[in-house]
Amino acid sequence: MKFLTKLRRNEEGATAIEYGLIAALIAVAAITAMSTLGSNLGATFNKVSGNLTAAG
Repeated sequence: MKFLTKLRRNEEGATAIEYGLIAALIAVAAITAMSTLGSNLGATFNKVSGNLTAAG
């Protein structure tokens, strides 16, 4: 009976897994945001470059 009570109170492993999952979700969100931002930024630089060569 003491073993079950001790096992129920031990939440260190579960907490570490939760932190790992949160970190993974944040990483996926950051990668997605940076990928989208990179594509938009590349398109902007290409547009500016095209306008500069057309004006020069």
